Amino acid sequence: MFETPQEVKPSASKGLRIGILVMAVTCAVGVYFLTQSTTNKQASAAAGATAQVKGDADPVRDLKIQRATMSKDRNGTMAVWAVTLENKSAGYGYSNIKYETTYIGADDKVLMVNQGTIAGTIGPGEQKSVQANDPLYPAGTARYRMKITGATPATP
Repeated sequence: MFETPQEVKPSASKGLRIGILVMAVTCAVGVYFLTQSTTNKQASAAAGATAQVKGDADPVRDLKIQRATMSKDRNGTMAVWAVTLENKSAGYGYSNIKYETTYIGADDKVLMVNQGTIAGTIGPGEQKSVQANDPLYPAGTARYRMKITGATPATP
C-alpha cells in the first residue's frame, strides 16, 4: 500500500544554464567588437597611406643623406663619395638624384661647387648606399659637404 516516494532529480540547475548563456553572449559581443576595431584600424591605415601619396613629391625634403664620406682617387685629383641615402616618403620613389658638393678652404672661402647626378632609383621608405664621383678635387680643401638638390619622382 505504501510506496516509497521517488525523488525528482533536476537535470541541471536553472542558475547554471543562465550562467552559461551569459558567458556565451559576452564572448560573442567581445568577438564582434574585436573584429570591428581591427577593421577600423586597417581602414584608417589605408586612408593615411592614401593621404600621404596625394601630396606633391618633394625630393629635397624626402631624400636624406644619412652618411656621406669623401676620399680621393689614387692620383688625388678626383673626389669619390660614399653616400647612404634614405627615402622618407611613404608614397614616392625617386630616380636621377641630383646633388651638389661644396669644397671649402681653410679661410672659409668656397673653392669649388660641383653638381652631379646619381643614377638608379630609391623606392619609398628605402635606404640605399651609392657612390658618386666629382671630376676634380681642389687643392687646399679643408672642409667639404654634400646636399640633395633634386630628383625625378616616380608615379605612385
